Amino acid sequence: MTESPLPLENKSTTPEDAGATFVLESKGKWWHAGFHLTTAIVGPTILTLPYVFRGLGWWLGFFCLTAMAVVTFYSYYLMSLVLEHCENAGRRHIRFRELAGDVLGSGWMYYFVIFIQTTINTGISIGAILLAGECLQIMYSSLSPSGSMKLWEFIAIVTGIMIVLSQLPTFHSLRHVNLGSLFLSLGYTFVVVAACIHVGLGKNKPTRDYSLEGSQFSKITSAFTSISIIAAIFGNGILPEIQATLAPPVTGKMFNGLVMCYSVIFVTFYSTAVSGYFVFGNKASSNILKSLMPDDGPSLAPTWLLGLGVIFVPLQLFAIGLVYSQVAYEIMETKSADVNQGIFSKRNVIPRIILRSLYMIFCGFLAAMLPFFGDINGVVGALGFIPLDFILPMLLYNMTYKPSRSSITYWINNGIMVAFTGVGLLGSFSSVRKLVLDANKFKLFSNDVVD
Repeated sequence: MTESPLPLENKSTTPEDAGATFVLESKGKWWHAGFHLTTAIVGPTILTLPYVFRGLGWWLGFFCLTAMAVVTFYSYYLMSLVLEHCENAGRRHIRFRELAGDVLGSGWMYYFVIFIQTTINTGISIGAILLAGECLQIMYSSLSPSGSMKLWEFIAIVTGIMIVLSQLPTFHSLRHVNLGSLFLSLGYTFVVVAACIHVGLGKNKPTRDYSLEGSQFSKITSAFTSISIIAAIFGNGILPEIQATLAPPVTGKMFNGLVMCYSVIFVTFYSTAVSGYFVFGNKASSNILKSLMPDDGPSLAPTWLLGLGVIFVPLQLFAIGLVYSQVAYEIMETKSADVNQGIFSKRNVIPRIILRSLYMIFCGFLAAMLPFFGDINGVVGALGFIPLDFILPMLLYNMTYKPSRSSITYWINNGIMVAFTGVGLLGSFSSVRKLVLDANKFKLFSNDVVD
């Protein structure tokens, strides 16, 4: 990382940019960035990790999980260096799309990043609403087995709560919410691990089989689907926007935030993956809570313990939905808000309430209409997170710092780009294939979420 960066043209955000001034205000400390990063990465998707190991096996599962952790930490660190260089050159980038378009000198790259980032962020917001609604449905079914409420009604409840929470005006204002999110992720990880230990040591522990199922071709496609899911779990398509919330100068602050985030990742990811796969093997569900709470029998662990997990998950999903909505709010308010009037002025509050409410209603409607986000998760990882988080940061670093062709940094960056381009293509094929095979399970406005 010792190469000298090339100077960049000095160009700053226009003073009329309300999206930057309001939504992405720069007041945060490094630990606030750590809270935001942890919420963006460590979410209920970690409950799929035993299922990921089901498609990879023990050793390949450990290798892929560790490799993805190392590569993403390195990738996000490189991007933070590029952003720091831009700031030191008098040009602070606060949006992913601007960073990619300006450093790479390509107009189409600007719109490519807008498309990918918006698709990912909206998809995550939809998924957060859907999964939170499913958790409420599980709690309701446990308390009232003969109840008549449908999944879409719980999704509507979640959407209403999200509409209220979405009125927090700035990304920085989520710092305390995201600190709570960090503790919630540790909370349901503890619940899952404790429940799996209880089941694994109990008299009625399930028969464990760690062999990979299916034909050789199915094993290969399942492996690449699992890798795509890991990519989606580690994905963070809003690092520049998170770094924008830091009070300048930003030098070194994101590294500290990344260390905090990956400390939480180490505790939560490995413990969930190991405990869940150890107990259920190749019968692990795509959500380990479903394995612990089977539909055709009693819960395998104490109900009060699993109930805590079911409560912690939707609470954190509110924070995740809010974090990934910030890019949409920033885009909307760049045009709708007036930077010359206060953030709480009537002129700005009314459009903010209307636009953010409509956005959440849109996400809630799609969540109710398309309740099969499990299969889409792998596709999103392969087509969205892999290019945004595993390829572009290396390319941006190489374009900015121009490392020598004889340097190890040059070969590491190019090797990662080539490897993950291949992984993305194969993962896309495998994930789309599974989506097609499961298509007969899909039903619009279904009362059950398809894994």
